[in-house]
Amino acid sequence: MRPARALIDLAALRHNYRLARRRHGSRALAVVKANAYGHGAVRCARALAGEADGFAVAFLEEALELRAAGIVGPILLLEGVFEAAELDEAAAHGLWLVVHHEAQLRMLETTPLAAPIDVWLKLNTGMNRAGFLPDAVEAAWRRLRACGKVGEIALMTHFARADEPQVIATAEQIARFDAATARLPGARSLANSAAILGWPQARRDWARPGILLYGASPLADADGGLQPVMTLESAVMAVREIAPGEALGYGGRFVAERPIRVGLVALGYADGYPRTLPDGTPVSIDGAPARLIGRVSMDMLTVDLSALPGAGIGSRVELWGKEVAVNRVAQAAGTIAYELLCNVKRVRFEYCG
Repeated sequence: MRPARALIDLAALRHNYRLARRRHGSRALAVVKANAYGHGAVRCARALAGEADGFAVAFLEEALELRAAGIVGPILLLEGVFEAAELDEAAAHGLWLVVHHEAQLRMLETTPLAAPIDVWLKLNTGMNRAGFLPDAVEAAWRRLRACGKVGEIALMTHFARADEPQVIATAEQIARFDAATARLPGARSLANSAAILGWPQARRDWARPGILLYGASPLADADGGLQPVMTLESAVMAVREIAPGEALGYGGRFVAERPIRVGLVALGYADGYPRTLPDGTPVSIDGAPARLIGRVSMDMLTVDLSALPGAGIGSRVELWGKEVAVNRVAQAAGTIAYELLCNVKRVRFEYCG
């Protein structure tokens, strides 16, 4: 069996959820959209079902997968619905809806529903991606209340730069939100992962932890006590030596300056490990620090074994996890941990905890 696998530590997932809830000080929706950021939505939701206050997904199909798997708690659709036909199904399954633009509001006003549905009304306080402008939110709230098809109405916004604590944009968004909603009742939700960790003034009735659940801090150079949930690993499948001046891999990007003992590892960009990673990207081999050398191929990559005389065929290679922080790999690739985790595929998934 090919040794490439993703080990998912569900105990670490629960630890991270508890940390988020404790730090925020009130209820928290565990965000399990995009297949729980690549970790497996059903398995992660089941692991959290005993203690999570609810879940958040992107759209209806993701929610229905959780309901079919026996998840009975609240589930929020962060994108809302795309057409009126989805409203009845959402109501029938007890789902909560984000309403963030005029067409969704009109759908609720004009579509008959068998049961009322709870709504999270979203404000655009500065991200300019989704949500009603502050001067339009009261009118939208009153229309929701008047349509007779809505139960509870919560109020929410989303931060554009909460992962940059030194930037005032988040404080400005909080102030706009508070001013626009001052006369409206209902629960509030502002804090995403970065705000939970870095913006105590954003704490309200509901938090929405996402990436921090999976053990990657959105704040630079801080882990906040988080535990990595995914360990991506494989093993050395072959060993060779190359002489000074010899090139390695596609494009001959890496050229040996001294004799190099090369380990060939069974994992590549088709498994989600980025092709863009440079020579020197950290890996761990049998628990010892090592480095990537040569361009990542579709199914294989190469590592430097020169300083590890005991390493050879069968040696465990961690690409990220408890020994190599996924944020370090993401930085080397010029991206973010979210993208790396969401892109893991083809490897065998194993769960513990």
